Amino acid sequence: MTEAAANDPLSTVFFALADPTRRAILARLTDGPATIGELAAPFRVSLATVSRHITVLEQAGLVGKQRNAQWRTVHLESAQLQAADDWLAPYRAFFERRFDALETHLKSMKTTSEEPS
Repeated sequence: MTEAAANDPLSTVFFALADPTRRAILARLTDGPATIGELAAPFRVSLATVSRHITVLEQAGLVGKQRNAQWRTVHLESAQLQAADDWLAPYRAFFERRFDALETHLKSMKTTSEEPS
């Protein structure tokens, strides 16, 4: 990641989301907080590798850590995900309009083809 991108929170979020393992970790955290060991269980990687992934997610503001007795749990942080969703919203609206127009066009084609000759 370039220095300019590293100073841009949205770029940091998208960099973190670019990795499928990190996306899978975020998906698991939608069920609630988990330890690094619990997060590492489905993957064929070391705890150190999962810990590095969590560090990237934490630097992007997507997760936080909390100490509970001798356990350290990881949990979702929603603010940066919301920022990414807010950035994507105009593009989602653009594509929804395009799909609505396509649906209208396909319906008109179907109606035209069903008219008696």
